[in-house]
Amino acid sequence: MAVDEYLAGLRKALPGPRRKRADLLAEARDHLVDATEAFEADGLTRTAAERAAVADFGRLSDVVPAYREELSVAQSRNTAALLFGVMILQPLIWQPGVWGWNQDLNGPSELSVLLEQLVRWIGGASIAGAVIAVLATNFGQRYAVVRQHGSRVTAVFALASAVIVSLGGVSMTLESSSTSGHLDVIPVSAFVVAPLLLVALQALRLVRA
Repeated sequence: MAVDEYLAGLRKALPGPRRKRADLLAEARDHLVDATEAFEADGLTRTAAERAAVADFGRLSDVVPAYREELSVAQSRNTAALLFGVMILQPLIWQPGVWGWNQDLNGPSELSVLLEQLVRWIGGASIAGAVIAVLATNFGQRYAVVRQHGSRVTAVFALASAVIVSLGGVSMTLESSSTSGHLDVIPVSAFVVAPLLLVALQALRLVRA
């Protein structure tokens, strides 16, 4: 198998963040090119040198799992960072009296208070979990349990957080009695649901990786 053919197969087998995947493929290409040149210097033809370099690098079935694991870690790091970025802005978005669309003219109902407490608790847990996930994907990869289960746990946690906070935000909006009525759904969709939908999509890609 020639170098270009090998790299094409490797590229096809690797899902994940585009930039990280490009970096891994570039490293593989550099290694294969250097090895090919070394074998050529030993007297092999170009074709034979490329085949020897590919054989020395390893079969795709042996190489791909390690690459996929590294890409999965990068994807989980991106997902956790996105979740943190979205959630850290939520207190500002929901701060009472700052925005006209979330001012409750008749005072909060018991249900709206309960929903607010639930969303606040889930939001705090999401921020803390996202921080832990980012730290784990940066510094915890020396531990086998983190490498094996960290990405899946991050994906499930991010997906659950996105769904619960989105539903809570929409429910709070529909329960409120602000001046704009149900038009509150528009800013909530823009500043809460849409960003969390991106988080959920990232998490789903991570689950399927």
